[in-house]
Amino acid sequence: MARDPQAALVALNRFGLGARGGASGDFTSAASDPRGFVKSELGRASGALLEAPGLQSTQALAEAVFAYQDEVKRAREMAKSAAPAADAVGPQSSPTAASPQQRGLSLNKVANNIGNVAPETKPADGNMSMAPEAAQSNAGMQPNAAKPAPQPQQPLNVIQKTYRAEALARLQRAVLADCGFTERLVAFWSNHFCISANKGELARIWAGAFEREAIRPHVFGRFADMVKAVEQHPAMLFFLDNQQSLGPDSRAGQNRKRGLNENLAREIMELHTLGVGGGYTQEDVTTLARIITGWTFAGRQGKLGAPGEFVFNANAHQPGPQTLLGKVYQDDGLAQGEAALADIAHHPSTAKFIATKFVRHFIADDPPPALVARLETVFKRTDGDLKALTLALIDSDEAWSAPLTKMRNPYEFVVASGRLLARVPEDPGPYLGALNALGQPLWTPAGPNGFPDTNAAWAAPEGLKLRLDIAAQLSSKVGNTIDARELLELVAADAASSETRRTIERAESRQQALALLLMSPEFQRR
Repeated sequence: MARDPQAALVALNRFGLGARGGASGDFTSAASDPRGFVKSELGRASGALLEAPGLQSTQALAEAVFAYQDEVKRAREMAKSAAPAADAVGPQSSPTAASPQQRGLSLNKVANNIGNVAPETKPADGNMSMAPEAAQSNAGMQPNAAKPAPQPQQPLNVIQKTYRAEALARLQRAVLADCGFTERLVAFWSNHFCISANKGELARIWAGAFEREAIRPHVFGRFADMVKAVEQHPAMLFFLDNQQSLGPDSRAGQNRKRGLNENLAREIMELHTLGVGGGYTQEDVTTLARIITGWTFAGRQGKLGAPGEFVFNANAHQPGPQTLLGKVYQDDGLAQGEAALADIAHHPSTAKFIATKFVRHFIADDPPPALVARLETVFKRTDGDLKALTLALIDSDEAWSAPLTKMRNPYEFVVASGRLLARVPEDPGPYLGALNALGQPLWTPAGPNGFPDTNAAWAAPEGLKLRLDIAAQLSSKVGNTIDARELLELVAADAASSETRRTIERAESRQQALALLLMSPEFQRR
């Protein structure tokens, strides 16, 4: 079979996470059979699932965080009761005595530290260096010589440990994957149905479990099943406050004098299924909010079920039939909401919205209308079969003929760099620091609409400068042992432009040559 270097570049960049360094032979395999190379991951049973030692279920993590909160509460109470005695003795108490209370003063603040400013400040040798801004931020927090010596760094708490363990498992899977197409799909759907780890301690400790439990099992399954898994997952219910939503006429609503919270209902319709202009009204949003009252999760006391488990609280559910999008749903408790959700997932507007977003992510910011229409038809004909949707995209001519104009987002960029340099992460910190600096902190978008998916977001001058800074820092760490000209053959081979070849060949040092390769169109574009 004739080799097709340009199609290999499409396979590795548009669909995958880039060629791996070492003796992987990714580019050669992709050039021999580009479509087959991409499709190879789709045929692996349970290929999207992620299991690793130490990763726990949502329920187990709920119990862990509730126990941690109780521990912090006890420490605060002990500190408060000890305060009068300490005042009597004077200000000479041991500085280490307050450390447990300091560590627990704000659980949100503690949890946010691992996603925004380190403790990811100790990259292991051979891993990607920490982003400059994160390093400067950390350095700026250190006392100068005139101040007392800093106290020893406190051990990570359960929230930090869990977030880092989940991040490491995800990063390792992405760096080691053959093509990386399955991981690209996981990232796409995880961003589509996003939560934010900055919501609070439960969101941060659940972020990875949410992706493992609600997204990964359904990447090659039915869209309706993924929607149900997502909307009933405690992380999503917590993120969009549905545990606070009470039917105005429910027993709980009457007793507590509280009513609906429409956050989850609105995002289900606007962001998860029908899309803006999908044919629903504000009244439909309110009606769906009524229908899904009672969808919550059991709390620390376990009165409704095991802590952290999805439960239907009939006492919070708005009684009576509801009319949504012109259809009447009888009051069947939990089944009422599940029926409404299934119908929305199969709605024609959902098919169009998902097909458009899918093509926009993989092909072009302005999706080819004919390709969108074909995928929309596949979605409808197959009952929302996401594997069929994916195969239709791969088999389309547009997927292979459209120019590589989209910019890799920060996650794809840092993972592709690790793959090319054959650096399997042992510490997630350097990757997390780079993602923070580049504006895509892992599992932490600014809002429920997720991270943007267009060049306007990632190709701005300030963003490109940050990429160059990270590429230069990484190259200064490992570049003197690497020949960028050889890596170019792994990245693009005969598909590399003459301009890129000349630029790398004329570099003043090996480090500069590697930085230029990492910033080349062949590496940055997909």
